Amino acid sequence: MTRKVKLILNPMADMGHAWNVARDLSPIVNEYEGKVDWSGTVYPGHATELARQAGEERYDLVVALGGDGTVHEVVNGLMQVEAKKRPALGIVPIGSGNDFAYANHAPMSANQAMALALNGEATLVDLGLMTDENGRQEYFDNTLGIGFDTVVGIRSHRLPILRGFLMYLVAVFQTIIFNSDPVRMKIESEGRSWDKEIFMLVLANGPREGGGFMMAPTARPNDGVLNYMIADKVSRLMQLRLLPEFMKGTQENFRQVEGGEFKKISLTSNAPLYVHLDGETYTSFGSNLRDLSVEIVPKVLKVVRGNPPA
Repeated sequence: MTRKVKLILNPMADMGHAWNVARDLSPIVNEYEGKVDWSGTVYPGHATELARQAGEERYDLVVALGGDGTVHEVVNGLMQVEAKKRPALGIVPIGSGNDFAYANHAPMSANQAMALALNGEATLVDLGLMTDENGRQEYFDNTLGIGFDTVVGIRSHRLPILRGFLMYLVAVFQTIIFNSDPVRMKIESEGRSWDKEIFMLVLANGPREGGGFMMAPTARPNDGVLNYMIADKVSRLMQLRLLPEFMKGTQENFRQVEGGEFKKISLTSNAPLYVHLDGETYTSFGSNLRDLSVEIVPKVLKVVRGNPPA
């Protein structure tokens, strides 16, 4: 099946290595029988604009070439297009974490991922929608994190020498040492409520973040629910003890960590919230955001997915 395809490349993904990877994909793109156009991003938010324009110009497929941040921007651009005109999404994972690609079984080989994106079938997946206390809304495709993991993301951006999972792992150790203070949150969901000190809250559409931390191992982007992971206030020593558990996805074996499913959740905090969506910092140091809500938007975006591992 041939389609009109827009390729959106973040040339700075993976610390600037994405440009070289994309160049090597040209032979695969040139063999495609449909119409293919390239666009590169040049400033934050540009991928959102390009994806929205692609929908307005009646492209059938938009392929995000980059990491989770690029995919996040493209998704939010596609969601500005009315449903009947909305292009499908393909993913070529050439970033640092590539967690939404992982959740959708996209090959980690850029060549194989490009071949799948251009020739595979798209199926509907769910998204999360966050609304903050000011009424601002933003979609996320993989995870929304509050607290510890947001600070990890902020610190990882200050480690230009490192790449991939190692970059996030070093940032984790730095955050445990310098920025692991909990906040008190009141959280309400269907039939559940919490009022306690929390050092990390993750609301998940996919199982993994940070390139290798299994925050919500049972989360799937097409199951009609979102997952939560709540980690209570613990000592720095206990945070270090839990680190390998988060890498294996076994943290819920500990009484300080709880997981479950929800369709809508709201929360308020006694202190400013550090929030990320798909690894993109939403609020950082100096922000005063304290209230937000999250809900699932089921089966709303077509994504070219790979086959689950046997």
